[in-house]
Amino acid sequence: MDSLDLTACDREPIHIPGAIQPHGLLLLVSADSLRVEAVAGDVEGRLGVTEWAGRPLAELIGPEAAARIHENDRNGPAGAYVGAVSGATGERFDVSAHATEAGYLVELEPEQRLAAPVGVTFGEFETVAAAFERASSTEALCRAAAQEFQRLTGYARVMIYRFLDDDSGSVLGEACSGGMRSFLNHRFPATDIPKQARALYLRNLIRVIPDVAYRPAPLRYAGPREAPLDLSDSALRSVSPIHVQYLKNMGVAASASVSIVKDGVLWGLVACHHPEPRMIGFDTRAACRAVAGAFGRQLRARDDTDSFRERVRLRSFQDDLVALLSREGSLQEAISNHVDEIRRALGGDGVAILRGDDLLTTGRCPNEGELAPLALWALKRGAEQVFATDRLVDAYPRATAFQNVGAGMLALTLSVSEPWIVMWFRAEEVEVIEWAGDPHKDMSNDPVEQLTPRASFDVWRETVRGRSRRWTPAEIEAAGRLRSSVIEVWQARGLMELNRRLLATIEEKDMAIQQKEFLIGEVNHRVQNSLQLVSSFLALQGRSSNQPGLAPALEEARRRLTAVALVHRRLYRSDQVESVDLARYVEELVADVTSSLGDGWSNSLTLDVAPILAPTDRAISLGLVLTELMINATKYAYGGEPGPLSITISEDRANVRLSVADRGVGSQTPPRRGFGSRMIDALVRQMGGELERQDNKPGLKVVLTAPVSRGTGTEGSPGAMPR
Repeated sequence: MDSLDLTACDREPIHIPGAIQPHGLLLLVSADSLRVEAVAGDVEGRLGVTEWAGRPLAELIGPEAAARIHENDRNGPAGAYVGAVSGATGERFDVSAHATEAGYLVELEPEQRLAAPVGVTFGEFETVAAAFERASSTEALCRAAAQEFQRLTGYARVMIYRFLDDDSGSVLGEACSGGMRSFLNHRFPATDIPKQARALYLRNLIRVIPDVAYRPAPLRYAGPREAPLDLSDSALRSVSPIHVQYLKNMGVAASASVSIVKDGVLWGLVACHHPEPRMIGFDTRAACRAVAGAFGRQLRARDDTDSFRERVRLRSFQDDLVALLSREGSLQEAISNHVDEIRRALGGDGVAILRGDDLLTTGRCPNEGELAPLALWALKRGAEQVFATDRLVDAYPRATAFQNVGAGMLALTLSVSEPWIVMWFRAEEVEVIEWAGDPHKDMSNDPVEQLTPRASFDVWRETVRGRSRRWTPAEIEAAGRLRSSVIEVWQARGLMELNRRLLATIEEKDMAIQQKEFLIGEVNHRVQNSLQLVSSFLALQGRSSNQPGLAPALEEARRRLTAVALVHRRLYRSDQVESVDLARYVEELVADVTSSLGDGWSNSLTLDVAPILAPTDRAISLGLVLTELMINATKYAYGGEPGPLSITISEDRANVRLSVADRGVGSQTPPRRGFGSRMIDALVRQMGGELERQDNKPGLKVVLTAPVSRGTGTEGSPGAMPR
């Protein structure tokens, strides 16, 4: 359908007409003094005043009604009812007032009371509300509303007129009598009600024209005025002459419009027409506003109920679909097996799924040659993860070639890089619109050209193509949730596959570690056996040797080897290979050394060792030093005989302190520089420690102080060991 130019009618300043309809009177009074500054209508004749300029309002409408204006301004709504007053000839007026920037606008309209008492009106209102609730559809609701408004107003034709997305209007319900022409299901162009008129309908909920043949009553001011008076909220505001002629062209002599507001938005109008002049009073207008409010609330309740039901249905469908996808093997296989469920999930006539180079379709879809470029086009709109339109050809002109099967599309982008996209299609639904007159009348943008209403309301049929059934907000929302759910399933499957691979890798690593542990254990076992075998060879060689001095030397070598083997044995039996408990290590080492020294030494030995965790290489060095010091004590303190020997190991901050004290002959002079002494010095340097000889009175006390860990102190190089 061609786009309609709305600018010509939209430029008419209908809110400042400078006049009112003459069936009523308008008074502009100052907000502070309530003195009259302007009037419109036959104030002089109907109120009996000759000089109205500057007079107090109370002199025109009475002090009681004038006093209520200030009270309503503070506590009441705009256009609030003030009261009823009598004119000069006994005519009764309903008085209402509202505040504007210029002052108070006071409106007087001929009084017309409802025939029924107020209580009966409230009872009828409850009946109307119940009838609205019982309506089975929106169309039935509109029919019921049209009949009720006709009963209230007495107008011959009442139409429930709904605004569409393009601002055109459609008549959904109608009550027609008195030979008036029916416009049910007809469409009216957006230009019939321009945008500034729609704004006023949202601001002023009811508009009455008792006689379209009226002559406007101009505003008369007491003094000069710079700006025109804004009559947007005035019930008596004179209407556009274009609209008056429009009504005359329809054969209408009186009209009334009641706004239908839903969620703060102008949903539509109750358009009332009569072939003869007809007035409705303040009470009737109040009843119409109340019924229109109930109608708008029922529309919202119906929309909320329908939307809730649709969301529940779609959510159930989505949950079932996600459950199916989650239970299958690979996600690609799951989608292939349930592509028809995916199509039905969002009410598509067809669905196409493109993932990488694979294309899967079901139902009514464009052919493969048309789908590939369409998918690439949709993927380029990557920011729109859910794209929905019922007029695909407007956004993608190439869709003209397949609009019979793909006039509407909902696209779900799951991945742009792979690519991965799901496209639902809806077939074209050809619509024949019956317009109340040609909607494509020529419009001019010339600001000085006289605007004229259209004169013909003959049925003008238009065939609309290229559109499909609309995607509802609930369906678009469900598509977004489905996208999130499928991505979650995809990611979960990816994580499961990654975990499976990681578990397989860990199992392979565990097997390799077990094999290495077995090999290390085997090597440790063989090394331990080899050290034990060498120790046995040394002991055997020492016992069988006849050379002087060889047996003691071999025994010393065996003891040194024992110190190293003992550390190795402790490491072999422990899970902690980086460090050794010095207390247990020294206890076993001392026990092994004393057993080799002979009987009597075990009873002469005093051992005080603190539990200290030391690196393995330091434990070996400390054990070798301790072994040498014990051997020296047996040689030089007691001449090879048992004697008191005290061994102490303690921790002093970051240092380990080894003390070996005897009570023998004692000497501050180091023994001769044999192999053992040189080895002790080299080990002490390697450990970065200090060796101190003290007089034990009697005897000798040798104290080794060295850092516990390798990172403390100045250490020597392993190359410092004697060769």
